[in-house]
Amino acid sequence: MNLYDEKYNREEFYWGVQPSRSCLEVLKLFPPDKGIRLIDLGCGEGRNAVFFARNGYDVTAFDLSQRGIEKTQILAQKAGVKIQVFQANINDFRLSEEYQIIFSTGTLQYIPSELRLEIINNYKRFTVPNGINVFSILIDKPFIPKAPDQEKTTHKWISGEIFTYYNDWRIEYCIEDIFDCRSIEIPHKHAINRMIARKISI
Repeated sequence: MNLYDEKYNREEFYWGVQPSRSCLEVLKLFPPDKGIRLIDLGCGEGRNAVFFARNGYDVTAFDLSQRGIEKTQILAQKAGVKIQVFQANINDFRLSEEYQIIFSTGTLQYIPSELRLEIINNYKRFTVPNGINVFSILIDKPFIPKAPDQEKTTHKWISGEIFTYYNDWRIEYCIEDIFDCRSIEIPHKHAINRMIARKISI
């Protein structure tokens, strides 16, 4: 059992069921239409994946936590939507099919620096022309104390690092944010980069 199996092993939803703010930006920049394929990398308990499915996207999702997958299926069933969901480790999984939208929030910080170029290039390769990559990544800020529940498997990115992998794409949306987190009983803060980049065909 991994750490998130333990966190998710309760009836309530650890991250809640409201979608990330990045989801609303996706609706604006890539409105749902029939056949738009989206994959959620590290879907947790499914709050974002289910949101996208409810809005008409064809959603695939995976997570390392088997319990997270089970709760994603429960949430999808309650919402009356279908999601293709499976278990995978983001450091081992590589895309082999094309998607219009590749989405991830709060997961890419588990990718160590030596794997980032290869993995991001895989995501870019399997994004269709005019498709988008939508990433929210926790970043390191020296003035923000380490989160009390931070895992040893976390490899935080530096501010703006994600943009360096997308200098050949159009950046549609980018923001750096500091937010209050109450995922555990001890209030704490995180810094995050949110980015939406579009693959422009030449």
